[in-house]
Amino acid sequence: MKLLDKIMQKKKTAGEAQPQPQLQLRWHEAGPVHWTETSDSVSRRFQFEPDGQLSVKLLDDSRPVAHRVVDSFLNKFFPSGYPYSVNEGYLRYTQFRALQHLSSAALSVLSTQSLLFAAGLRPTPAQATVVSWILKDGMQHVGKLICSNLGARMDSEPKRWRILADVLYDFGTGMEVLSPLCPNLFLEMAGLGNFAKGMAVVAARATRLPIYSSFAKEGNLSDLFAKGEAISTLFNVVGLGVGIQLASTICSSMQGKMLAGPLLSAIHIYSVTEEMRATPVNSLNPQRTAMIVADFLKTGKVLSPADLRYGEDLLFPGRLIEEAGNVKVGRALHDVFRPSKINEWKEKLPEEKFLLSRGSKWIDMVLEHNATGEDALRGWLVAAYVGCMDKSSHEMSTQVLQDAYLKMSDIFSPFLAEVQAKGWHTDRFHDGTGSRFAW
Repeated sequence: MKLLDKIMQKKKTAGEAQPQPQLQLRWHEAGPVHWTETSDSVSRRFQFEPDGQLSVKLLDDSRPVAHRVVDSFLNKFFPSGYPYSVNEGYLRYTQFRALQHLSSAALSVLSTQSLLFAAGLRPTPAQATVVSWILKDGMQHVGKLICSNLGARMDSEPKRWRILADVLYDFGTGMEVLSPLCPNLFLEMAGLGNFAKGMAVVAARATRLPIYSSFAKEGNLSDLFAKGEAISTLFNVVGLGVGIQLASTICSSMQGKMLAGPLLSAIHIYSVTEEMRATPVNSLNPQRTAMIVADFLKTGKVLSPADLRYGEDLLFPGRLIEEAGNVKVGRALHDVFRPSKINEWKEKLPEEKFLLSRGSKWIDMVLEHNATGEDALRGWLVAAYVGCMDKSSHEMSTQVLQDAYLKMSDIFSPFLAEVQAKGWHTDRFHDGTGSRFAW
């Protein structure tokens, strides 16, 4: 028995030691996993390397030259995996972004040429192009100081501030274009124009990240950012060429600038507006939260960022939405509540991170300092249910509040799950510079 036990033990030990080398040997014998795919007259070899990386090799491409040029352009200026690696609306956003940068660059050449004419110089178009970069870069420092305290507002409404940035830029450019008409006020007009352009540059850069983030679909934010900046650079160069051509021909006179300037500015503002309309921002702010709640109460469904984007008011985002309870967020606590009312609210809903106060025209909601998007959604639903249950009263009765709260509690878990499934980020709530409270 002892001998048999020893033999069995040796076999068992040998059996345990063998599997790992055998697997490695088989991997090396079989070689890396690879396959060939053919689509649209293009043959590619895909191969998984031993380290897990996927490599792609082009074997044959019989497409026409034009198709290959388009494919090369997409590879250089669009994120890897496009269109499956980005959210809906990215192509339209990119098209108008290209047009925006082209018109802006052309307009900057004309404005700088006008500035130098007003200063008594007679520059060539090439000189105007060089000086435009110097003037723009110099004013960025002043713009940073002025815009340094507006970051929270830009987080809340990046689309609105992006449009405002381009309006400021065109205002500054317009002042520069008109400066030859007032040579005695050259310093004032040039200074005001470049000050506005400096603020515009900072506002545009500050809103760039939340806009790019809304298109990122597979953790590819860096790729999106790099390709987006490549598109901007390409069409800025094209725009500078267009501007030089205009400055040498029809815009060599002041009359020509007065015709071309407004046209380029209109194209510029229209392009950035269409860019922002196509952008599916997926963070919660007061306007988007109200629209989500209103549509949910009306249809029982939650809008996705792509569904909601064209309904946003980009110029006046603070409008009240009756179907969502006419909620206004961010007023100071001492302007909304009396001390006795605050104590009553703490007794009614001690665990919640929002306070509600009903007035004659709207319902004020004040959030705790660490409230998230989920807390804002809870408060908004309660306010909306209160508005539906009692439309005539200007006071929020305890019974109505309790009924509204219970109704919100019954539906909130599936509602929140659907909100998150649609792609909304509920971990924070961007209310701009709105006031919050802390106990």
